[in-house]
Amino acid sequence: MLTEAFPQLNTSRVVTELRAFLRSGWFAAVAVLFMACSELFGLEILVMYCYLAFGAAIVLFSEDMLPVVPLVCCGYMLFSAKNNPGKFPDSLFGTPAGQFALFFAVAVAAVLLVGRLVSMLIRVREKRGIPKFAAGYLMLGAAYLLSGAVSPYYDGRTVLMGFVQIAALSGFYFFFYYTIRWENVPKSYLPMVISIVGAGLLAEVGGMYFNEGVVTAGGGIDRAMLYTGWGIYNNVGCMMAMCMPAPVYFAVKHKNGWRYTLLYTLYYCGVLLTQSRGAILFGSVVYLACVVVTLVRSGGRERLWHILVYAGSLLVAVGALLIFHKNILDLFESLIVSGFNDSARFATWKACWERFTEYPVFGVGFYKTPGTMMTESGMYTEFVEGTPDGVFLALRSHNTLFQLLATGGTFAVVGYAVHRIQTLVLCFRRPSVEKAVAAMCVASLLLTSLLDCHMFNMGPGLMYSVLLVFAEKQDGETASVLQKKTE
Repeated sequence: MLTEAFPQLNTSRVVTELRAFLRSGWFAAVAVLFMACSELFGLEILVMYCYLAFGAAIVLFSEDMLPVVPLVCCGYMLFSAKNNPGKFPDSLFGTPAGQFALFFAVAVAAVLLVGRLVSMLIRVREKRGIPKFAAGYLMLGAAYLLSGAVSPYYDGRTVLMGFVQIAALSGFYFFFYYTIRWENVPKSYLPMVISIVGAGLLAEVGGMYFNEGVVTAGGGIDRAMLYTGWGIYNNVGCMMAMCMPAPVYFAVKHKNGWRYTLLYTLYYCGVLLTQSRGAILFGSVVYLACVVVTLVRSGGRERLWHILVYAGSLLVAVGALLIFHKNILDLFESLIVSGFNDSARFATWKACWERFTEYPVFGVGFYKTPGTMMTESGMYTEFVEGTPDGVFLALRSHNTLFQLLATGGTFAVVGYAVHRIQTLVLCFRRPSVEKAVAAMCVASLLLTSLLDCHMFNMGPGLMYSVLLVFAEKQDGETASVLQKKTE
Protein backbone atom coordinates (compact mmCIF):
# COMPACT_ATOMS: atom_id res chain seq x y z
CA MET A 1 0.00 0.00 0.00
CA LEU A 2 2.78 2.45 0.90
CA THR A 3 4.67 1.72 -2.31
CA GLU A 4 1.50 2.34 -4.30
CA ALA A 5 1.07 5.74 -2.68
CA PHE A 6 4.76 6.56 -3.14
CA PRO A 7 5.95 4.76 -6.33
CA GLN A 8 9.50 6.04 -5.90
CA LEU A 9 9.92 3.54 -3.07
CA ASN A 10 9.81 0.73 -5.64
CA THR A 11 13.31 1.66 -6.76
CA SER A 12 14.69 1.69 -3.23
CA ARG A 13 17.30 -1.01 -2.60
CA VAL A 14 15.98 -1.54 0.93
CA VAL A 15 12.43 -2.13 -0.32
CA THR A 16 13.64 -4.42 -3.11
CA GLU A 17 15.67 -6.56 -0.73
CA LEU A 18 12.85 -6.62 1.83
CA ARG A 19 10.43 -7.87 -0.83
CA ALA A 20 12.85 -10.58 -1.94
CA PHE A 21 13.32 -11.75 1.65
CA LEU A 22 9.58 -11.84 2.38
CA ARG A 23 8.97 -14.06 -0.67
CA SER A 24 11.86 -16.40 0.11
CA GLY A 25 12.18 -19.67 1.97
CA TRP A 26 14.20 -17.85 4.60
CA PHE A 27 11.16 -15.84 5.67
CA ALA A 28 9.04 -18.99 5.76
CA ALA A 29 11.74 -20.59 7.93
CA VAL A 30 11.69 -17.60 10.30
CA ALA A 31 7.90 -17.83 10.60
CA VAL A 32 8.11 -21.57 11.34
CA LEU A 33 10.96 -21.10 13.82
CA PHE A 34 8.92 -18.51 15.69
CA MET A 35 5.91 -20.86 15.65
CA ALA A 36 7.90 -23.76 17.12
CA CYS A 37 9.60 -21.59 19.76
CA SER A 38 6.24 -20.13 20.75
CA GLU A 39 4.66 -23.56 21.22
CA LEU A 40 7.65 -25.11 22.95
CA PHE A 41 8.52 -22.22 25.29
CA GLY A 42 5.25 -20.32 25.77
CA LEU A 43 6.22 -17.19 23.81
CA GLU A 44 2.80 -16.61 22.27
CA ILE A 45 2.43 -12.88 22.97
CA LEU A 46 5.91 -12.06 21.64
CA VAL A 47 5.46 -14.19 18.53
CA MET A 48 1.93 -12.95 17.81
CA TYR A 49 3.14 -9.37 17.75
CA CYS A 50 6.18 -10.32 15.68
CA TYR A 51 3.75 -11.88 13.20
CA LEU A 52 1.74 -8.66 13.34
CA ALA A 53 4.88 -6.64 12.54
CA PHE A 54 5.65 -8.99 9.63
CA GLY A 55 2.09 -8.56 8.39
CA ALA A 56 2.33 -4.77 8.54
CA ALA A 57 5.60 -4.86 6.56
CA ILE A 58 3.97 -7.10 3.94
CA VAL A 59 0.90 -4.88 3.62
CA LEU A 60 2.98 -1.70 3.33
CA PHE A 61 5.86 -2.83 1.13
CA SER A 62 5.17 -6.15 -0.63
CA GLU A 63 3.86 -6.15 -4.19
CA ASP A 64 1.16 -8.65 -3.18
CA MET A 65 0.10 -10.77 -0.21
CA LEU A 66 2.03 -13.94 -1.05
CA PRO A 67 4.35 -13.58 2.00
CA VAL A 68 1.32 -13.89 4.29
CA VAL A 69 0.97 -17.57 3.33
CA PRO A 70 3.55 -18.88 5.88
CA LEU A 71 1.93 -16.79 8.62
CA VAL A 72 -1.51 -18.24 7.82
CA CYS A 73 -0.17 -21.80 7.84
CA CYS A 74 1.70 -21.27 11.13
CA GLY A 75 -0.49 -18.90 13.10
CA TYR A 76 -2.90 -21.49 14.47
CA MET A 77 -0.11 -23.73 15.75
CA LEU A 78 1.92 -21.31 17.87
CA PHE A 79 -0.01 -21.85 21.13
CA SER A 80 1.91 -23.72 23.82
CA ALA A 81 0.91 -26.68 25.96
CA LYS A 82 1.58 -24.81 29.18
CA ASN A 83 -0.81 -22.02 28.16
CA ASN A 84 -3.59 -24.36 27.03
CA PRO A 85 -6.69 -23.01 28.84
CA GLY A 86 -8.46 -26.35 28.44
CA LYS A 87 -5.76 -28.02 30.52
CA PHE A 88 -4.72 -25.06 32.69
CA PRO A 89 -7.62 -22.60 33.21
CA ASP A 90 -5.39 -20.12 35.08
CA SER A 91 -2.72 -19.98 32.36
CA LEU A 92 -2.09 -17.01 30.06
CA PHE A 93 -5.15 -17.30 27.82
CA GLY A 94 -7.40 -18.07 30.76
CA THR A 95 -6.77 -14.51 32.03
CA PRO A 96 -8.39 -11.26 30.79
CA ALA A 97 -4.97 -9.80 29.92
CA GLY A 98 -4.00 -12.75 27.74
CA GLN A 99 -7.39 -12.83 26.05
CA PHE A 100 -7.24 -9.10 25.33
CA ALA A 101 -3.74 -9.41 23.83
CA LEU A 102 -4.94 -12.23 21.59
CA PHE A 103 -8.12 -10.52 20.39
CA PHE A 104 -6.34 -7.20 19.86
CA ALA A 105 -3.68 -8.87 17.67
CA VAL A 106 -6.38 -10.67 15.67
CA ALA A 107 -8.39 -7.45 15.24
CA VAL A 108 -5.38 -5.46 14.01
CA ALA A 109 -4.41 -8.30 11.64
CA ALA A 110 -7.96 -8.34 10.25
CA VAL A 111 -7.89 -4.58 9.63
CA LEU A 112 -4.54 -4.87 7.81
CA LEU A 113 -5.72 -7.74 5.63
CA VAL A 114 -9.06 -6.18 4.75
CA GLY A 115 -7.38 -2.86 3.99
CA ARG A 116 -4.92 -4.53 1.63
CA LEU A 117 -7.70 -6.53 -0.04
CA VAL A 118 -9.74 -3.39 -0.71
CA SER A 119 -6.66 -1.58 -1.98
CA MET A 120 -5.77 -4.35 -4.43
CA LEU A 121 -9.34 -4.73 -5.66
CA ILE A 122 -9.38 -1.02 -6.47
CA ARG A 123 -5.89 -0.76 -8.01
CA VAL A 124 -5.33 -4.07 -9.79
CA ARG A 125 -6.42 -3.62 -13.39
CA GLU A 126 -6.70 -7.16 -14.69
CA LYS A 127 -9.99 -8.93 -14.08
CA ARG A 128 -9.67 -11.91 -11.76
CA GLY A 129 -13.12 -13.31 -12.53
CA ILE A 130 -15.06 -15.61 -10.22
CA PRO A 131 -13.14 -18.36 -8.40
CA LYS A 132 -13.87 -21.88 -9.65
CA PHE A 133 -14.82 -23.16 -6.20
CA ALA A 134 -17.12 -20.22 -5.43
CA ALA A 135 -20.39 -22.08 -6.10
CA GLY A 136 -19.50 -25.02 -3.87
CA TYR A 137 -18.20 -22.80 -1.09
CA LEU A 138 -21.30 -20.57 -1.24
CA MET A 139 -23.63 -23.58 -1.06
CA LEU A 140 -21.69 -25.06 1.84
CA GLY A 141 -21.58 -21.69 3.59
CA ALA A 142 -25.32 -21.26 3.20
CA ALA A 143 -25.84 -24.77 4.59
CA TYR A 144 -23.70 -23.94 7.63
CA LEU A 145 -25.55 -20.68 8.26
CA LEU A 146 -28.95 -22.40 7.89
CA SER A 147 -28.05 -25.44 10.01
CA GLY A 148 -31.05 -26.29 12.16
CA ALA A 149 -33.19 -23.66 10.41
CA VAL A 150 -36.59 -25.36 10.81
CA SER A 151 -35.80 -26.98 14.15
CA PRO A 152 -36.40 -25.42 17.58
CA TYR A 153 -32.61 -25.22 18.05
CA TYR A 154 -31.92 -22.51 15.48
CA ASP A 155 -30.52 -19.35 17.08
CA GLY A 156 -27.83 -16.72 16.78
CA ARG A 157 -25.18 -18.89 18.35
CA THR A 158 -25.44 -21.63 15.74
CA VAL A 159 -25.43 -19.03 12.93
CA LEU A 160 -22.25 -17.53 14.36
CA MET A 161 -20.67 -20.96 14.64
CA GLY A 162 -21.61 -21.70 11.03
CA PHE A 163 -19.99 -18.44 9.92
CA VAL A 164 -16.77 -19.25 11.79
CA GLN A 165 -16.70 -22.71 10.23
CA ILE A 166 -17.07 -21.58 6.63
CA ALA A 167 -14.75 -18.62 7.16
CA ALA A 168 -11.97 -20.98 8.29
CA LEU A 169 -12.50 -23.23 5.26
CA SER A 170 -12.81 -20.53 2.61
CA GLY A 171 -11.71 -17.12 3.90
CA PHE A 172 -8.11 -17.27 2.75
CA TYR A 173 -9.09 -19.06 -0.45
CA PHE A 174 -10.96 -15.94 -1.60
CA PHE A 175 -8.46 -13.55 -0.01
CA PHE A 176 -5.41 -14.98 -1.75
CA TYR A 177 -7.31 -15.43 -5.01
CA TYR A 178 -7.62 -11.64 -5.30
CA THR A 179 -4.45 -10.45 -3.52
CA ILE A 180 -1.66 -12.55 -5.05
CA ARG A 181 -0.11 -11.74 -8.44
CA TRP A 182 -0.20 -15.33 -9.59
CA GLU A 183 1.88 -14.83 -12.70
CA ASN A 184 4.88 -14.20 -10.43
CA VAL A 185 4.45 -17.18 -8.08
CA PRO A 186 6.83 -20.16 -8.54
CA LYS A 187 5.08 -23.52 -8.52
CA SER A 188 7.52 -24.67 -5.86
CA TYR A 189 6.44 -21.95 -3.40
CA LEU A 190 3.64 -23.70 -1.50
CA PRO A 191 5.39 -27.12 -1.34
CA MET A 192 8.40 -25.27 0.06
CA VAL A 193 6.34 -23.50 2.72
CA ILE A 194 4.48 -26.64 3.83
CA SER A 195 7.72 -28.65 3.87
CA ILE A 196 9.24 -26.08 6.23
CA VAL A 197 6.08 -26.03 8.36
CA GLY A 198 6.45 -29.81 8.67
CA ALA A 199 9.87 -29.33 10.27
CA GLY A 200 8.39 -27.01 12.89
CA LEU A 201 5.56 -29.44 13.53
CA LEU A 202 8.03 -32.27 13.98
CA ALA A 203 9.70 -30.21 16.71
CA GLU A 204 6.31 -29.72 18.37
CA VAL A 205 5.66 -33.47 18.23
CA GLY A 206 8.93 -34.02 20.07
CA GLY A 207 7.99 -31.34 22.57
CA MET A 208 4.76 -33.14 23.49
CA TYR A 209 6.83 -35.93 25.02
CA PHE A 210 8.14 -33.46 27.61
CA ASN A 211 4.66 -32.67 28.93
CA GLU A 212 4.09 -33.42 32.59
CA GLY A 213 2.59 -36.87 33.11
CA VAL A 214 3.57 -38.28 29.72
CA VAL A 215 5.79 -40.98 31.25
CA THR A 216 3.75 -43.40 33.36
CA ALA A 217 4.86 -45.00 36.63
CA GLY A 218 5.66 -48.19 34.71
CA GLY A 219 7.90 -46.36 32.25
CA GLY A 220 5.39 -46.32 29.38
CA ILE A 221 3.90 -43.35 27.53
CA ASP A 222 0.39 -42.07 28.24
CA ARG A 223 -0.76 -40.63 24.90
CA ALA A 224 -3.57 -38.73 26.64
CA MET A 225 -0.87 -36.37 27.88
CA LEU A 226 0.42 -35.69 24.36
CA TYR A 227 -1.04 -32.28 23.58
CA THR A 228 -0.11 -28.77 22.54
CA GLY A 229 -1.84 -25.47 23.18
CA TRP A 230 -3.80 -25.81 19.95
CA GLY A 231 -4.83 -29.46 20.00
CA ILE A 232 -4.37 -32.97 21.32
CA TYR A 233 -2.42 -35.77 19.62
CA ASN A 234 -5.20 -36.34 17.07
CA ASN A 235 -5.06 -32.71 15.90
CA VAL A 236 -1.27 -32.74 15.70
CA GLY A 237 -1.39 -36.06 13.84
CA CYS A 238 -3.71 -34.62 11.19
CA MET A 239 -1.54 -31.55 10.60
CA MET A 240 1.63 -33.67 10.50
CA ALA A 241 -0.01 -35.93 7.91
CA MET A 242 -1.03 -32.89 5.86
CA CYS A 243 2.58 -31.64 5.75
CA MET A 244 4.06 -35.05 4.93
CA PRO A 245 3.43 -35.07 1.13
CA ALA A 246 4.89 -31.59 0.46
CA PRO A 247 8.54 -32.72 0.02
CA VAL A 248 7.40 -35.11 -2.74
CA TYR A 249 7.43 -32.12 -5.11
CA PHE A 250 11.17 -31.65 -4.59
CA ALA A 251 11.86 -35.38 -4.53
CA VAL A 252 10.50 -35.53 -8.08
CA LYS A 253 11.63 -32.17 -9.45
CA HIS A 254 15.12 -31.77 -7.98
CA LYS A 255 18.40 -33.52 -8.61
CA ASN A 256 19.38 -35.64 -5.60
CA GLY A 257 15.71 -35.73 -4.72
CA TRP A 258 16.35 -38.68 -2.40
CA ARG A 259 17.05 -36.14 0.35
CA TYR A 260 13.42 -35.04 0.18
CA THR A 261 12.25 -38.65 0.11
CA LEU A 262 14.16 -39.06 3.35
CA LEU A 263 12.47 -35.90 4.67
CA TYR A 264 8.89 -37.02 4.05
CA THR A 265 9.79 -40.44 5.48
CA LEU A 266 10.94 -38.59 8.60
CA TYR A 267 7.64 -36.72 8.65
CA TYR A 268 5.84 -40.07 8.46
CA CYS A 269 7.74 -41.09 11.59
CA GLY A 270 6.40 -37.88 13.13
CA VAL A 271 2.87 -39.01 12.28
CA LEU A 272 3.55 -42.31 14.06
CA LEU A 273 4.88 -40.47 17.12
CA THR A 274 1.66 -38.47 17.49
CA GLN A 275 0.04 -41.82 18.40
CA SER A 276 -3.20 -40.79 16.70
CA ARG A 277 -4.83 -43.95 15.36
CA GLY A 278 -6.62 -42.17 12.53
CA ALA A 279 -3.52 -40.24 11.50
CA ILE A 280 -1.40 -43.40 11.59
CA LEU A 281 -3.92 -45.41 9.57
CA PHE A 282 -4.61 -42.87 6.85
CA GLY A 283 -1.17 -41.29 7.04
CA SER A 284 0.20 -44.69 6.08
CA VAL A 285 -2.11 -44.75 3.06
CA VAL A 286 -0.97 -41.28 2.01
CA TYR A 287 2.68 -42.21 2.58
CA LEU A 288 2.27 -45.13 0.17
CA ALA A 289 0.73 -42.70 -2.33
CA CYS A 290 3.81 -40.50 -1.89
CA VAL A 291 6.01 -43.49 -2.67
CA VAL A 292 4.02 -44.29 -5.83
CA VAL A 293 4.11 -40.68 -7.09
CA THR A 294 7.83 -40.41 -6.40
CA LEU A 295 8.71 -43.63 -8.21
CA VAL A 296 6.38 -43.01 -11.16
CA ARG A 297 7.48 -39.42 -11.77
CA SER A 298 11.24 -40.02 -11.34
CA GLY A 299 13.50 -42.15 -13.46
CA GLY A 300 16.94 -43.61 -13.98
CA ARG A 301 19.47 -43.09 -11.23
CA GLU A 302 17.13 -40.82 -9.26
CA ARG A 303 14.56 -43.61 -8.97
CA LEU A 304 17.29 -45.98 -7.76
CA TRP A 305 18.26 -43.55 -5.01
CA HIS A 306 14.63 -43.28 -3.90
CA ILE A 307 14.40 -47.08 -3.72
CA LEU A 308 17.57 -47.17 -1.63
CA VAL A 309 16.05 -44.67 0.81
CA TYR A 310 12.90 -46.78 1.17
CA ALA A 311 14.93 -49.97 1.60
CA GLY A 312 17.25 -48.34 4.12
CA SER A 313 14.32 -46.94 6.08
CA LEU A 314 12.68 -50.37 6.18
CA LEU A 315 15.89 -51.99 7.40
CA VAL A 316 16.27 -49.37 10.13
CA ALA A 317 12.65 -49.92 11.21
CA VAL A 318 13.03 -53.71 11.33
CA GLY A 319 16.33 -53.40 13.19
CA ALA A 320 14.81 -51.03 15.73
CA LEU A 321 11.90 -53.41 16.32
CA LEU A 322 14.28 -56.31 16.92
CA ILE A 323 16.77 -54.45 19.10
CA PHE A 324 14.50 -52.06 20.98
CA HIS A 325 11.35 -54.21 21.09
CA LYS A 326 10.66 -53.52 24.78
CA ASN A 327 11.27 -49.77 24.47
CA ILE A 328 8.94 -49.49 21.49
CA LEU A 329 6.21 -51.38 23.36
CA ASP A 330 6.62 -48.94 26.25
CA LEU A 331 6.53 -45.97 23.86
CA PHE A 332 3.21 -47.04 22.32
CA GLU A 333 1.77 -48.60 25.48
CA SER A 334 -1.43 -46.56 25.71
CA LEU A 335 -1.95 -46.76 21.94
CA ILE A 336 -1.78 -50.55 22.12
CA VAL A 337 -4.16 -50.57 25.10
CA SER A 338 -6.64 -48.45 23.13
CA GLY A 339 -6.59 -50.99 20.31
CA PHE A 340 -9.81 -50.95 18.34
CA ASN A 341 -11.85 -49.19 21.03
CA ASP A 342 -14.27 -46.94 19.14
CA SER A 343 -14.19 -44.21 21.83
CA ALA A 344 -17.98 -43.78 21.59
CA ARG A 345 -17.86 -43.09 17.85
CA PHE A 346 -20.45 -45.72 16.90
CA ALA A 347 -22.91 -44.42 19.48
CA THR A 348 -22.32 -40.87 18.24
CA TRP A 349 -22.84 -41.79 14.59
CA LYS A 350 -26.05 -43.65 15.43
CA ALA A 351 -27.35 -40.63 17.30
CA CYS A 352 -26.38 -38.35 14.39
CA TRP A 353 -28.48 -40.47 12.04
CA GLU A 354 -31.41 -40.21 14.43
CA ARG A 355 -31.09 -36.42 14.51
CA PHE A 356 -31.03 -36.41 10.71
CA THR A 357 -34.25 -38.43 10.51
CA GLU A 358 -35.91 -35.93 12.85
CA TYR A 359 -34.95 -32.89 10.75
CA PRO A 360 -33.74 -34.20 7.39
CA VAL A 361 -33.65 -30.93 5.44
CA PHE A 362 -31.57 -28.56 7.58
CA GLY A 363 -30.58 -30.78 10.51
CA VAL A 364 -30.49 -29.72 14.15
CA GLY A 365 -27.65 -27.19 14.06
CA PHE A 366 -24.17 -27.32 15.53
CA TYR A 367 -25.10 -27.31 19.20
CA LYS A 368 -27.61 -30.17 19.17
CA THR A 369 -25.42 -32.42 17.06
CA PRO A 370 -24.18 -35.35 19.18
CA GLY A 371 -20.47 -35.46 19.92
CA THR A 372 -17.86 -36.95 22.19
CA MET A 373 -15.95 -35.61 25.17
CA MET A 374 -12.79 -36.85 26.85
CA THR A 375 -13.23 -38.72 30.10
CA GLU A 376 -11.41 -37.50 33.20
CA SER A 377 -8.63 -40.01 32.59
CA GLY A 378 -8.19 -38.62 29.08
CA MET A 379 -7.82 -42.12 27.67
CA TYR A 380 -11.24 -42.52 26.07
CA THR A 381 -14.12 -40.38 24.93
CA GLU A 382 -17.74 -40.63 25.90
CA PHE A 383 -20.94 -39.95 23.98
CA VAL A 384 -22.72 -36.64 24.64
CA GLU A 385 -26.16 -35.68 23.26
CA GLY A 386 -25.17 -32.11 22.47
CA THR A 387 -22.93 -29.18 23.40
CA PRO A 388 -23.38 -27.92 26.97
CA ASP A 389 -24.94 -24.46 27.39
CA GLY A 390 -22.51 -21.56 27.50
CA VAL A 391 -19.86 -23.30 25.37
CA PHE A 392 -19.08 -21.68 22.01
CA LEU A 393 -17.02 -24.39 20.32
CA ALA A 394 -19.57 -27.03 19.40
CA LEU A 395 -18.87 -30.72 19.93
CA ARG A 396 -18.01 -32.69 16.81
CA SER A 397 -19.08 -36.14 15.68
CA HIS A 398 -15.72 -37.55 14.49
CA ASN A 399 -16.94 -38.19 10.97
CA THR A 400 -17.54 -35.58 8.26
CA LEU A 401 -20.62 -37.22 6.73
CA PHE A 402 -22.44 -37.91 9.99
CA GLN A 403 -21.59 -34.40 11.20
CA LEU A 404 -23.08 -32.90 8.05
CA LEU A 405 -26.21 -35.09 8.25
CA ALA A 406 -26.98 -34.17 11.84
CA THR A 407 -25.87 -30.54 11.75
CA GLY A 408 -27.11 -29.35 8.37
CA GLY A 409 -29.20 -32.20 6.98
CA THR A 410 -29.61 -32.89 3.28
CA PHE A 411 -28.81 -29.28 2.33
CA ALA A 412 -25.38 -29.51 3.98
CA VAL A 413 -24.62 -32.88 2.37
CA VAL A 414 -25.54 -31.54 -1.08
CA GLY A 415 -23.46 -28.39 -0.54
CA TYR A 416 -20.47 -30.43 0.54
CA ALA A 417 -20.93 -32.82 -2.39
CA VAL A 418 -20.89 -29.94 -4.89
CA HIS A 419 -17.75 -28.55 -3.30
CA ARG A 420 -16.05 -31.93 -3.26
CA ILE A 421 -16.94 -32.69 -6.88
CA GLN A 422 -15.43 -29.37 -7.94
CA THR A 423 -12.16 -30.18 -6.18
CA LEU A 424 -12.02 -33.67 -7.69
CA VAL A 425 -12.59 -32.33 -11.19
CA LEU A 426 -9.69 -29.89 -10.78
CA CYS A 427 -7.49 -32.62 -9.34
CA PHE A 428 -7.97 -35.14 -12.16
CA ARG A 429 -8.07 -32.71 -15.08
CA ARG A 430 -4.60 -32.18 -16.55
CA PRO A 431 -2.77 -34.02 -13.73
CA SER A 432 0.62 -32.70 -12.63
CA VAL A 433 3.08 -33.14 -9.79
CA GLU A 434 1.86 -29.90 -8.22
CA LYS A 435 -1.73 -31.16 -8.20
CA ALA A 436 -0.71 -34.60 -6.93
CA VAL A 437 1.11 -33.07 -3.96
CA ALA A 438 -1.79 -30.74 -3.13
CA ALA A 439 -4.24 -33.64 -3.50
CA MET A 440 -2.26 -35.83 -1.10
CA CYS A 441 -2.10 -33.02 1.46
CA VAL A 442 -5.86 -32.53 1.20
CA ALA A 443 -6.46 -36.31 1.23
CA SER A 444 -4.68 -36.50 4.59
CA LEU A 445 -7.29 -34.13 5.99
CA LEU A 446 -10.29 -35.76 4.33
CA LEU A 447 -9.31 -39.32 5.24
CA THR A 448 -8.43 -38.62 8.88
CA SER A 449 -11.76 -36.78 9.12
CA LEU A 450 -13.55 -40.09 8.53
CA LEU A 451 -12.64 -40.99 12.12
CA ASP A 452 -12.17 -37.54 13.58
CA CYS A 453 -13.46 -33.98 13.39
CA HIS A 454 -10.64 -32.17 11.57
CA MET A 455 -12.83 -30.74 8.79
CA PHE A 456 -14.63 -28.80 11.52
CA ASN A 457 -11.46 -27.57 13.25
CA MET A 458 -10.03 -24.16 12.38
CA GLY A 459 -6.35 -24.91 11.79
CA PRO A 460 -6.69 -27.61 9.12
CA GLY A 461 -9.31 -25.46 7.41
CA LEU A 462 -6.83 -22.60 7.01
CA MET A 463 -4.23 -24.79 5.32
CA TYR A 464 -6.98 -26.45 3.27
CA SER A 465 -8.08 -23.10 1.85
CA VAL A 466 -4.49 -22.22 0.94
CA LEU A 467 -3.97 -25.57 -0.80
CA LEU A 468 -7.13 -25.14 -2.88
CA VAL A 469 -6.38 -21.63 -4.11
CA PHE A 470 -2.83 -22.60 -5.13
CA ALA A 471 -4.10 -25.72 -6.88
CA GLU A 472 -6.62 -23.66 -8.82
CA LYS A 473 -4.45 -20.69 -9.74
CA GLN A 474 -1.42 -22.80 -10.67
CA ASP A 475 -3.48 -25.16 -12.79
CA GLY A 476 -1.99 -25.61 -16.27
CA GLU A 477 -4.64 -23.69 -18.21
CA THR A 478 -4.94 -20.84 -15.71
CA ALA A 479 -1.18 -20.48 -15.33
CA SER A 480 -0.67 -20.27 -19.10
CA VAL A 481 -3.31 -17.52 -19.39
CA LEU A 482 -1.62 -15.53 -16.62
CA GLN A 483 1.76 -15.99 -18.26
CA LYS A 484 0.47 -14.65 -21.60
CA LYS A 485 -0.84 -11.53 -19.86
CA THR A 486 2.66 -10.74 -18.62
CA GLU A 487 4.43 -11.31 -21.96
